[in-house]
Amino acid sequence: MERIVIGLTGASGSIYGKRLIEVLLKQQIETHVILTDTAQKVFTYEIQQSVKSWLKELQEKYAHFQLERNDNLFARVASGSYHYDGMVILPCSMGTLAEVSHGLAKNLLCRAADVCLKEKRPLVIVPRETPLNAIHLENMLKLANQGVTILPAMPGFYHHPTSLEAVIDFVVGKILDQLSLKHDLYKKWGDE
Repeated sequence: MERIVIGLTGASGSIYGKRLIEVLLKQQIETHVILTDTAQKVFTYEIQQSVKSWLKELQEKYAHFQLERNDNLFARVASGSYHYDGMVILPCSMGTLAEVSHGLAKNLLCRAADVCLKEKRPLVIVPRETPLNAIHLENMLKLANQGVTILPAMPGFYHHPTSLEAVIDFVVGKILDQLSLKHDLYKKWGDE
């Protein structure tokens, strides 16, 4: 079974993280989720659903769902010897981006990202901030030079989305593409 780590931070865009986690679980992919304290607040505010009740539903429904505490540096995903196939930080705040780009692994989310870097595993960072300043761009470039995929939450429109869900699925599909995971979330260019 494939195993993916998902980190949610306090940036706007919780809906992308929610959708990605649900898609991974439906595809029977073992999913480890780490939320920052601010991510929990933003999730509840933006989605208008209790993050705790949503997480509890996932724990009851999916045996391959693992909620990780961000303060638990003894979690399996904190170790390079525990294999996982990649990590996505979605949405990624500029603060978390800066911590990861400077190797600050003071919490589980940043440590798991650091493990991806040192073990040469796929790491996809989905920044949501706009506009970007030079420091943000320097941090992104620093990570891109280490092989990290920087995938801003910028939907395309060539597939003619007719709903907010279709716009969200486009970004989530692009993330799945970077992890080499199959999906049918949007019609790809050239597909009939």
